[in-house]
Amino acid sequence: MNKLVAKPLLGLPRPAKRIVVMALDLLMTLASVWVAFYLRVDQTGLPFAQQSYVYLLAPLLAIPIFVRFGLYRAIFRYTGMAALATTAKAVALYTVFFFVALLFFKWEGVPRTLGLIQPLLLLLLVGTSRALARFWLTGWSSRARQAVGRLLIYGAGDAGVQTASALAVARQFVLLGFIDDDKAKAGRSINGVDILSPGEVAEAVERMGVTDILLAMPALDRARRNEIIASLRELPVHVRTLPGMVDLASGRVALQDFQELDVEDLLGRAPVPPDSSLLARNLAGKTVLVTGAGGSIGSELCRQIALEKPRRLVLIELNEFALYTIHRELVGLCAEHGLPVEVIPLLASAGNFGRLKEIFNLYRPDTVYHAAAYKHVPLVESNPSEGVLNNVFGTLNTARAAMESGTGHFVLVSTDKAVRPTNVMGATKRMAELVLQALAASPSVRFISPDGSYSGEVQNRTVFAMVRFGNVLGSSGSVVPLFRKQLRNGGPLTVTHPEVTRYFMTIPEAAQLVLQAGAMAHGGDVFVLDMGSPVKIVDLARRMAQLSGLQVRDADHPEGDIDIEITGLRPGEKLYEELLIGDNPEGTAHERIMKAREDFVVWPELAPILVEMRKAATLNDEGVMKAILIQLVHGYTPHSPGAGGVQPDPTEPGSRR
Repeated sequence: MNKLVAKPLLGLPRPAKRIVVMALDLLMTLASVWVAFYLRVDQTGLPFAQQSYVYLLAPLLAIPIFVRFGLYRAIFRYTGMAALATTAKAVALYTVFFFVALLFFKWEGVPRTLGLIQPLLLLLLVGTSRALARFWLTGWSSRARQAVGRLLIYGAGDAGVQTASALAVARQFVLLGFIDDDKAKAGRSINGVDILSPGEVAEAVERMGVTDILLAMPALDRARRNEIIASLRELPVHVRTLPGMVDLASGRVALQDFQELDVEDLLGRAPVPPDSSLLARNLAGKTVLVTGAGGSIGSELCRQIALEKPRRLVLIELNEFALYTIHRELVGLCAEHGLPVEVIPLLASAGNFGRLKEIFNLYRPDTVYHAAAYKHVPLVESNPSEGVLNNVFGTLNTARAAMESGTGHFVLVSTDKAVRPTNVMGATKRMAELVLQALAASPSVRFISPDGSYSGEVQNRTVFAMVRFGNVLGSSGSVVPLFRKQLRNGGPLTVTHPEVTRYFMTIPEAAQLVLQAGAMAHGGDVFVLDMGSPVKIVDLARRMAQLSGLQVRDADHPEGDIDIEITGLRPGEKLYEELLIGDNPEGTAHERIMKAREDFVVWPELAPILVEMRKAATLNDEGVMKAILIQLVHGYTPHSPGAGGVQPDPTEPGSRR
C-alpha cells in the first residue's frame, strides 16, 4: 500500500508536490487549533460564537509565513537539522503574530493562552510530518539501490560524523559503528551509533558482518595511519579512504567515489620529507624547461616547479594529448594559487636536435629537467634501436642544446635499472648518464655530427647532474594500477616471479628528489636516494588483496577469494634492482640523498663511439648496439631467450637487496 502511494507522489511535478504539502499544512493548522481548544477548554464539538475566526486566522497567517521561509522549496527526502531549524523559526514568527492577534481582537470564547498552545502543537505536527516524510520517501526512492555494504568508520571526529550524515542520505552503506583511538570516546555513541575501541574491531567485524572500513582521519600523521592500516590488513574487509571534505562539499566527489588507499598507504613508509630551500634554489624567478612534461614523473615535476614560482615554465612533450592535459592542469593550478608563471606548451621530440636548438635559443632556460625517455623494459627490449635513439641520443641532443644556449643546470631523470642492467632500457639509461658525466668533465666540447664532421668548440657553462631512483608507485606501467584492475576483474593477480623485489617511492617523492638533488649538483654528480628496504612484489599483491577485503587463495587458504599467478620473468627483467655500481657513496646536505662514485669515459674517447652507435641504431643493427653497450656499461649482461634475466651477485660490492 505504501509503495502504491509513495511512487506516484515521487513522480509528481514539483508544483503539484508543493500544493500537496500546502494542503497537508492547512489540515495540520486546523487540527492544531481544534486540539488546542480541546486541551484548553475541553471542547470537542464545532466552534461557537467567534471561535470560527481562529480557524480562519491560523491558516491565513501560517501558509504565507511558511512560503516566505521557503518551507515548500525543501526536498523532504533530504530534510535535515537545518530544515527543521528553519521550520522552528517560521513557527516562532507565526506565534508572535497569532498571539498578538488574539490579544488585540479579544474574540468571545477564545482564551488568550490558545495563542501559545496552538503554535506549539503546530510546530510538533509540521516538524514530525517533515521527519516522517523523509524516512518514508527515502525508503521507497532508494529501494532500488539497496545498501551495498556494512560499514565501520575509523574516526569519530568531524570528518567521520559528516561522512555518517552523508551516508544517511545516500543509503549505500549500513553504518554499524565508529572506531576511534580516543579511549574517552569508546563505549559512547553518536546519533545512536556506537563508538568502538581499536581492540574491539576484529570481534565486531565477525559479529556484525562488516564488509567495509572507511578511514576518515584527514589530519592523522603518516606513521599512525600506517599502523592502523597494518592492523586492519588481516581482517576480511575492504579498507578505503575518504575523499577530501572539500571535494565532497563542492560536489566534485560523491560518497560512491570512496577512494582506494593511497600509494603511500600501500608503500607502508613515510615519504622522504622535502627541504623547501633546496626545492626553490634553481626554480624561483627562473625559466625552467621540462622534457617529457606529460609523463608520470615529468608532469609531477611541472606541478611542483610551478608552486616554486618560476618566471616561465616550458613544457616539451611528443604526445599531443599528454601535453594538452598537463598544460591545462598547470594553467588551472597557477590561477588557483595566484602564481605568476608563464606556462608554454611545445610539441617536440628529443630526437630532433634542430627543433630543440630552436626552442633553447628562443627561451634560454636557466634549468632543464630531462624526463623524456622510453622506460618500459619489455617494449624497449623488443625495440632496441628506438631505445638507443631516444634514451641516449635524445639525452645528448637535449644536453647539447642546453650547453649551446648557456643553460645553468641540467638534471637527468635516471633509474636504478641503469645499475648492472640486464636489459636495453637500463643500459641506455646508463649510457645517457655516461654522456652527461663526460660532458660535465669537459671545459669545452666539440660535438660530432652523424656524418663524422666536428662542430665548433662549445664552452661548457652547464652543471650536469643525474638522479637515480627506484620504481614509482602509481605511474603509468606501475604494478599498482595493474593490480587494482585485476582486483576489480576478480583476479588473478599476476606476478612475474615470487622473489621479484623492487625499491619503491611515490611520484611526488620522486619529483621532490629530482628537484632537491639537482640543486645540490656541482657537475657530473650521480645522486641516489636512500629508499629504505626493498619490497617484494608478491607481498605488495597480497597487501592490496587483503586491503580490498579479499583472501589470497593458496595452500594455506584453499578457500580464498583470489589467486596470485606467477607468469615468469619478462625479457630483460631482474629479480633485484640496485642503486649503486660502486661502493661507499658520499653523503649530501640532505640526509636521505647520497652521491654515487661512478667511473666514466672521457668525451674525446666517447664521442667517436657514439657516432658508431648512432649509425648502428639508424640501421637497426642490434648486434653492434649491444656490443657497444657491453663495452661501455659496467655489468651489462644482455638477456638471452629462455634465461629469464641475469641476477646480480648479492656478495658483489654495491649490490643491495
